[in-house]
Amino acid sequence: MPKILTKDNGLQMISGGCAGCVEVAIMHPLDLIKTRLQIQSNASRGSANHYNGVGDCMVKMYRQEGLKSYWKGIIPPLCVETPKRAWKFGTYEIFKTQMGYRRDGSMTFGQMATVNLMAGMGSGVTEAIIVNPFEVVKVKMQSNRSHQSARPTTWSVAREIIREDGMGRNGLLGKGLTATIGRNGAFNTIYFGFFYTVVHNTETLENKWLELARKFALGFISGTMASIFNIPFDVAKSRIQGPQPEPGKIAYRGTFRTIGMVYSKEGFAALYKGLVPKIMRLGPGGAIMLIVKDYVFDHLKVRFP
Repeated sequence: MPKILTKDNGLQMISGGCAGCVEVAIMHPLDLIKTRLQIQSNASRGSANHYNGVGDCMVKMYRQEGLKSYWKGIIPPLCVETPKRAWKFGTYEIFKTQMGYRRDGSMTFGQMATVNLMAGMGSGVTEAIIVNPFEVVKVKMQSNRSHQSARPTTWSVAREIIREDGMGRNGLLGKGLTATIGRNGAFNTIYFGFFYTVVHNTETLENKWLELARKFALGFISGTMASIFNIPFDVAKSRIQGPQPEPGKIAYRGTFRTIGMVYSKEGFAALYKGLVPKIMRLGPGGAIMLIVKDYVFDHLKVRFP
């Protein structure tokens, strides 16, 4: 039986953590815009505070909240990105190894695809449990429309959540957890399943820049496909973790119940709110992560043979 933890797994975790930090620092503003679009309902349409797309959201945020507002809520993802991405890539490799992945080229395309898809799902489900408390804080911070000079700190927001909602199912640890599991599980299934199956079954290019472009294109496609596949869970997560329609009354509770409510009240398209900024972030962001992770991993393998 193969070892669960190996030196390669450790290097995968370190390189995955580095990739996550680089990606979130570059792409966070688009994540914030995605959240703003997802938490607004059709009831606000026509008001001065309603966002009519990505460009309108960016302009209104800049005018009303200042330039630094694009990085509201960045501390929670920065704090979690290293362990989150480390866990994401590390557990993917562990699940893949435990499912009998063979590196000698003897696996069929179908066998490789199945292992990559299932290993991706396993890494996404377990990853969600780690990141959910940070997501609760991040969404609350991103939904705050006050000017950047008046925004609360990350720690004060976390304390406020604990004071008002506690730590349990509807509090810091559990609020929106099943939606986060659905979102991350679906994303990683497609993201890892597509990228590593295709990249290992297509020809490696000798020119390093063309090879970089090949991996970037495959990473972009992987991130885009995964974003389209998982966004209904993401919308449900944002609604559950964000401000409720009526203060003091919880309307969004339960993942599939929330998806059903959004669909019945706002239509099918509402389940894909925020898709454009999500793809703008996780298309190139997904490519950046995979490329940075692979190149850091290759460097570490040379540095620590």
